Amino acid sequence: MQYAAGTPGRIFYIRFDHGEDLISGLQTFIREHQIQSGIIQLIGAVSKGNLVTGPRITVLPPDQVWQSLDEAHELVGIAIIRSGVDGPIIHLHASAGREKSALTGCFREDMSVYIVIEAVITEFSGFIIKDKTDEQTGLHLPVV
Repeated sequence: MQYAAGTPGRIFYIRFDHGEDLISGLQTFIREHQIQSGIIQLIGAVSKGNLVTGPRITVLPPDQVWQSLDEAHELVGIAIIRSGVDGPIIHLHASAGREKSALTGCFREDMSVYIVIEAVITEFSGFIIKDKTDEQTGLHLPVV
């Protein structure tokens, strides 16, 4: 186990509107505001997105299973902001539901807002979560 302790820093509320790319918008915002570590809470809806819903089988490195959303889905999510080699990055997990089905996983690209998504970012003060490629998994993992 690794851990760090600190306090809340700045808190931001952001509204993303219909058609905007959520992940790109979040990345731009955290870079412009120089947020190195923090947490993002999200509610709203997406009209499309791509997410990893787990490994095919439980081995390392994982063979990731990708799913696509091509219709509007309600969304609730949470992300961690980490400090990467090229600046801050986000690690976003969310659940997206439509009618009687839902998908939960790691959203990584092409996430279009449907109507509105509200985000609250709480910056961490007193420590930075670094992002490092893990040799065993091949994934970007946190280091504190």
